[in-house]
Amino acid sequence: MEGDPPKATRKARADSTRNRERLLVAAAEVFRAGGGQASLEAVARQAGVGIGTLYRHFPTREALFEAVYRREVEQLAALAETLSESHPPLPALRLWLRAEVRLVATKRGMLTALALAVDSGSDIYAFSFAHLTRAVGGLLRRCVEAGEIREDVGPEDLLQTLIGLCLAAREPEWEGTVIRLVDVFVDGMRVGAGRPSGERVDA
Repeated sequence: MEGDPPKATRKARADSTRNRERLLVAAAEVFRAGGGQASLEAVARQAGVGIGTLYRHFPTREALFEAVYRREVEQLAALAETLSESHPPLPALRLWLRAEVRLVATKRGMLTALALAVDSGSDIYAFSFAHLTRAVGGLLRRCVEAGEIREDVGPEDLLQTLIGLCLAAREPEWEGTVIRLVDVFVDGMRVGAGRPSGERVDA
């Protein structure tokens, strides 16, 4: 058909898209295991491409860090919708929070990306805040409507608590500890989980 790009061009674009996705998947694995100082050569090897291919897609380490982070945020936002359709409200919230722990685990190894993410003036902060707040907000709303979670806990409160727990953890196998503490925190948000009615709390 007149005006269509040649088949060779379409194939090159498809190959480029596949290579970019492979690099993002590989980078998340490599950074998670080896930290932010893991070599870009290791990322290219994991993806099965040459280092030149990596640099064509991501000219700097920071560009690769940010792309990995954005991809994981987008996947988390999509996961919230999937869990809302496939699970009851409270289990959906717990599963999503555990997935968020994994995202933070990846960020801990990506020092530059993490520094960007906590900079309230950065584009990546605005991007992640909007996506993650909307995602967890929808899950929380379902829990409140089902009468399972208190109404006075907002999505920002939950995200800040979760990230604080992750960043405070020091031991090598910290993910299991954080997931356990997240479950405890969620249990504390449940309706009726507070102090007994009529109990006095001294100032």
